[in-house]
Amino acid sequence: SRYLAKKLPLATVTGISISDAQIARATALATQQGVANAKFELKDALKMDYPDNSFDMVWAIESGEHMPDKKKYVEEMARVLKPGGTLVFATWCQRETPPDFNPTERATLDFLYGEWTHPYFISIEEYTRLMTGTGVLESVASDDWVKETIASWRHSIWVGVWDPWIVVRKPWTWWKTLRDGVTLERMHRAFDCGLMRYGMLKATKKFV
Repeated sequence: SRYLAKKLPLATVTGISISDAQIARATALATQQGVANAKFELKDALKMDYPDNSFDMVWAIESGEHMPDKKKYVEEMARVLKPGGTLVFATWCQRETPPDFNPTERATLDFLYGEWTHPYFISIEEYTRLMTGTGVLESVASDDWVKETIASWRHSIWVGVWDPWIVVRKPWTWWKTLRDGVTLERMHRAFDCGLMRYGMLKATKKFV
């Protein structure tokens, strides 16, 4: 949200989260950085209390994978978007089925679900079906940005290796830090082999 607000200084940008801590942190950073056109509110993306047709643009980054109801997630974003407005979101996806997942793929997905408490992933194709199924979105487009994003997984591991101060300051976190490193590597491999895909999705809202 702060990035958008900096890029669009004449716009008002609203960021939402279900975490009080994230809202407080984002608000503090916006104040420190002089980003006066960004505000942050405690909202559930599956039941936002904004009126219909509230925003010119809806942009979501890596939140869909955390949503327990993907259909409701897409419908809510479409609902608060103004006619003629643009919806863009990025999310982690699993590959389309069929073919069904083999035992190794299934075990990998179960590990990724459990380690970072994701409810489930869906495919890029399923997201496009959900978007079309709203009945109010058109010009639905999608792409797989694995090539553009896959380096970030191992980069995140090396950031921890080269800057281990979180473990030095809080030594009781070493086990979680180690497990996160393993999960990051398994995420990298899942994206690299095609089991996971990085979904970029876009649509506009119809004038009714």
